[in-house]
Amino acid sequence: MAERFRSYLPVVVDVETGGFNAATDALLEIAALPIEMDEAGYLHPGEMISFHIKPFEGANIEPSAIEFIGVNPFHPLRVAHEEEEALSKIARSVRKSVKAQDCTRAVLVGHNAAFDLSFIMAAMERNHIKRNPFHPFSCFDTATLSGLAYGQTVLSKACEVSGVNFDKNEAHSARYDTEKTAELFCNIVNRWKDLGGWG
Repeated sequence: MAERFRSYLPVVVDVETGGFNAATDALLEIAALPIEMDEAGYLHPGEMISFHIKPFEGANIEPSAIEFIGVNPFHPLRVAHEEEEALSKIARSVRKSVKAQDCTRAVLVGHNAAFDLSFIMAAMERNHIKRNPFHPFSCFDTATLSGLAYGQTVLSKACEVSGVNFDKNEAHSARYDTEKTAELFCNIVNRWKDLGGWG
């Protein structure tokens, strides 16, 4: 893996949020899933870590955003972690995966990845997490890759063309979208390998 992406380990991340502004809007869910490589050089999803997150103090939450993702951040039965605790655990888990695969840093993989990366970076800074494993600006965007590989940029449609089962009723949860984005990413990279593009 260290030779495949310049010593970067791809880690698929999805966040669900209370809006579009990373500086002011609540981070409500996060999931991270490192990508692994088998002996033949093919990629496959690793083990996911995910959390529901309590909105940070003073966080903005747009009603349209929580209606879209179907989350009530203040439901009494919602088991959620403090933002700092969740992010610290994510960072430790990702650093462990980076080290296990002889890489030097994680690179975020996401569908419209700049959005997820902006929320990760803002939350890491807000919680003073110094050992952030993610590259601060580089990322792999499966919307772009899917546009190239399949002519599709919407996650559900790209998954369909790629042969990944996608249940729209399960979408917009960080765990589900991370799982499907990881499968999509692996399919694209593995197909490129089969076509002779790498390795």
